[in-house]
Amino acid sequence: MDLEHYLDNSATTKVSETVAEKVYDTMVKNYGNPSSLHTKGIRAEEELERARSTVAKALGVKSEEIYFTSGGTEANNLAVFGAVNRLKKRGNKIVTTAVEHSSVFEAVKNLEEQGFEAVYVKPDKNGHFSLEDFSKAIDKNTILVSVMAVNNEIGTVLPVEKLKKIIEDKNSPAILHCDCVQAFGKIPLKLSKTGVDLASVSGHKIHAPKGVGAIYIKKNLHIKPILYGGEQEKKIRPGTEALPLITGFSQAVKETDINGSYNYIKELSVYAKEKLKAVDGVIINSPDDALPHIINFSACGVRSETMLHFLAAKEIYVSSGSACAKGKPSHVLSAMGLDKNISDSAIRISFCKTNTKEDVDALIGALAEGLNTLAKR
Repeated sequence: MDLEHYLDNSATTKVSETVAEKVYDTMVKNYGNPSSLHTKGIRAEEELERARSTVAKALGVKSEEIYFTSGGTEANNLAVFGAVNRLKKRGNKIVTTAVEHSSVFEAVKNLEEQGFEAVYVKPDKNGHFSLEDFSKAIDKNTILVSVMAVNNEIGTVLPVEKLKKIIEDKNSPAILHCDCVQAFGKIPLKLSKTGVDLASVSGHKIHAPKGVGAIYIKKNLHIKPILYGGEQEKKIRPGTEALPLITGFSQAVKETDINGSYNYIKELSVYAKEKLKAVDGVIINSPDDALPHIINFSACGVRSETMLHFLAAKEIYVSSGSACAKGKPSHVLSAMGLDKNISDSAIRISFCKTNTKEDVDALIGALAEGLNTLAKR
């Protein structure tokens, strides 16, 4: 029986056994409500705060600046709407990019419908961004700048750490938000040194369960909540904390070896790109300096969905873009100005620490077979 080859880690990752054990242990042993005042609740609260400290340390911030959410989408929505609702009396403009994850992109579109002005900074055909374009867009009327750290489809690393100076130079009141979902656990993130005011992370991209994430809110920055209820998470995110998922998230963070895994995945990425370039009809869309965990390429002549299902039949699992898009055309590749034939054939592979060259070899062999046998457009 052939082994499966899972190359869709930017969509989600397999939960590690030790993380699963931690989740189970919390559910059946330390199952108290962290808000309860009895011993069981106090023990649960202690576990919650240990997890908060672990996530905070990984982000280079203080524990009291971390608030747990149900995932990256909620964290992004809380950041975008919370910041805008806080500063809407000081301005009406939002600056973001044309390649943001849908949980930011659609939130900003909603705010446009409410009357806010939005500027979507576009990348060049290689997926890179010009700081001059951000400088032109940000002004005294800008109240939010929201830019992802790493693009989830092509792996571009965006110049987030340089944006705070632009905001200050323009004498703008803007809050700087960064969607760090694809960067967290893969590259070092010391948010306190970047000037970022808000940041979003998610658990299921780093071998934690789905349904848990966090938002970093810089100390003394006040944003408006989007949910109302109890006192949990200082009323920023009310509702009983999902302690089993949170402890699993914490365990996954503890198991993250950024330097070791980065170097390994870099080697794997170089190997994969060399193999892909040798396949007739394949064009690599990711920039050369992209995060090595993500490679976007086009198998020209075969539609993405067709190739995806062909590979899946061989237990090779890839993506045609963001999982949240569910097969819709990529707004990221469109923003880059790529030819429709290239964007319609795009495939994304994404690595984690358990992937091997054997996974790449299986993909390359099946890809070549698919290009030779599948019906052309």
